[in-house]
This record gives sequence, C-alpha cells and structure tokens, in this order.
Amino acid sequence: MMFACSLLSYMDRQILSVLSPMILGDLKMNAEKYGEIVRAFSLAYMLGNPVWGAILDRVGLRRGMTLAVTIWTIACGAHAILSGFLGFAIARAILGFGEGATFPGGLRTAMERLPSKQQSRGIAVAYSGGSLGAMITPLLVTPVALRYGWRAAFIVTGVAGLVWVLLWRGTVDFSAVASDRQTKRIVLPNLLEPRFWSLVASYALGALPLGLIIYLAPLYLAQALGFTQGELGRVLWIPPLGWEIGYFFWGWFADRFAADNARPSWLFFSFAVLGLPFIAVPWLRSSAVVLAVMFWAMFVASGFVVVALRTSAMAYPKEQTGLVAGIGAGSWSALVAMVLPSLGHMFDLKHYANAFLFVGLVPVLGTLCWWVFTLPERVLLNTDVTK
Repeated sequence: MMFACSLLSYMDRQILSVLSPMILGDLKMNAEKYGEIVRAFSLAYMLGNPVWGAILDRVGLRRGMTLAVTIWTIACGAHAILSGFLGFAIARAILGFGEGATFPGGLRTAMERLPSKQQSRGIAVAYSGGSLGAMITPLLVTPVALRYGWRAAFIVTGVAGLVWVLLWRGTVDFSAVASDRQTKRIVLPNLLEPRFWSLVASYALGALPLGLIIYLAPLYLAQALGFTQGELGRVLWIPPLGWEIGYFFWGWFADRFAADNARPSWLFFSFAVLGLPFIAVPWLRSSAVVLAVMFWAMFVASGFVVVALRTSAMAYPKEQTGLVAGIGAGSWSALVAMVLPSLGHMFDLKHYANAFLFVGLVPVLGTLCWWVFTLPERVLLNTDVTK
C-alpha cells in the first residue's frame, strides 16, 4: 500500500511536468513562471514532510495517511478547473503539503516491519512507487491529454487517489499492530544537531539531479532537441526507469555490503563520482545518449536517497523514523524550490550548460558536507539527544 501511495504521489506531481509544454502554451506562461509554480509546490512539500513525519510518529500511519492522501487528492483534481498562475500556485502548494506524508510513511513502515538486513530493500519498495509513477505517467496521461485535453488528466489521477483512500481504510489496520510505535508528543527537527545536517547534505544535495530531470527534462527535450508533446510521452519513462532500478539495486547493495555501517564514506563518495557525467548533457547531440545519461543520473541519485535514509534512521530514535524521512524529503524539496526558478530562467535564456554544470556538481559538495558532519567527534554530539 505504501508503494501504491508513492506511485500515486508522483503521478499527481508529474502530470504538470509531463504536460508542461502543452499547459504553458495554453496558459501563455514561460519557463520562469512554471519554475515559480513548482517552487510553490516545493516549499509546501518542504514544510509538509517534517510536519507529517512528526504527525505520523504521533498519531500512527492509518489516520495520518488517510488525511494526507485525501488532502492532496482534492488538490490534484482541482487543477482541472484552473486557468491562471495564482490558481495553479495555490493548488500545487496544497498538493505539495499533502504529499509530504508519502515518504515519512514509507520509511516508518520499512523500519518498523523489517529486520535490519532487509530495511534498505524495504525503503526501496516503499519509495520505488515514486520512480515508477514518474515512469508511467507520460505513458498514461499523454494519450488522455492529446485526446481529451490536459485537464482530463488531472481528473483521472484524482479519482485514483480516492480509490487508494478507500482501499487503505478497508484493508490496512496499523492500529492493531503492537510495533506501531508512537511518540508521546509531536517532535520537530532540531536544527542544531550534526545528524540533521548530515541528512540534509546527503539527501538534498546528493539527489538534486532528480529535481532537474523530473521538472525540466521535458522542457529541455522540447526546446533543445525538438521533441513534440507526443514524442515526449513516448520517451519520458526512460530516465525514471534508472531511478526505479536504482532504488532496488542500491537497496540490495546497501543491505549486502553496508547493512550495519553507520558511516559508509566509500559508498557516498562513489555516488558523487558516478554522477559527474550528468554535466555533459548540453554537449550531447544524440537524444538517445541524452536520455541514457539522464537514466544514469537518476540511477545514481536514488543511491543517495536510500543510503542517506538508512544511515540517518540509525542515528535517530526508532520512534522518530517518520521525522527522518520528513527531514530528508523536505530538505530536498527546499533546495529544489530555491534553485528551480533560476534553472528555469537559464532555460529561457538557453544557458543549458550552466544549469547542468551546477546541478552535476552539487552532489559532490553534498558528499563533502556529509563527511564533515559525520566525523566521529561530531557524531558524539548526538549521543545525549538520542538517549
């Protein structure tokens, strides 16, 4: 069910990206305005992740996820009746806040229900619905949009969200599970702890390439390589396939080679190096090679996500696993909110090389920051708080 939840959340957020050439043309908006709409989503998503993480830790998964998915489903369906910048920004913000519960719920489920040597793979299953949603959204919504208009696509995913809520209420009863730990009060992040900033560095900075590809790849392929909306619908599943495979591969890899390693430096530095080919995208003239490099970039970025969450969950009390996921996804969303309008402006000016260079180097910086924040003398600062 958490796999299905993350799948729906990414379908809801990907519709705007996949259909952005069609929607922007219909509503007479440019890429910079589009970036501001995405920023509204990202800021609300940033806030929603730690808030929902704390709420789920307090009230449990059943009630918390019911409320969250209901909120974002209504917001998604509302897109079908909107026609201006302000309306889209408000609807995206509500959608982003509701979707903030997705990954805290997924991480909490995996960490509670699985033994330590299977938890990374459990995280992969719960989170991989998002990458699968990013894959199948172009294939599902493009034909609907071309035949019935882009508004119809938002109605379809809104109905799917309501179906999930009904299934969740009818089949999942976590209130009966003794291991469903709950905190006595809502606990929010402590910004003074090294473990907080190590999670921010490894997740948000390490996985930034996901943001550019999710939100701006359709515009890049359309503007720089001449793809039509129909052609985008046939190829946009390729980069997220790397994301999907990456979750399962790195989940298995981490369980196999770093299950009990609280500081796998070699693994994070490997991710940083493996992601560098992303910088070369603007100099590639073959659309097949561009799609392959984007596939690879998402494959590597998913490793940052899985290992960052696994190591950080080991640093926090078990009752706060929802908060850990909230910090990770929320900080990533905050970073995307900060940089996406500027990246969109670069796209308007055709300065693609600057955009890809910046996003390609940020994971290297994130790895270095993670290494500093997890130095043994800094980790000791967390001991009293953890106890």
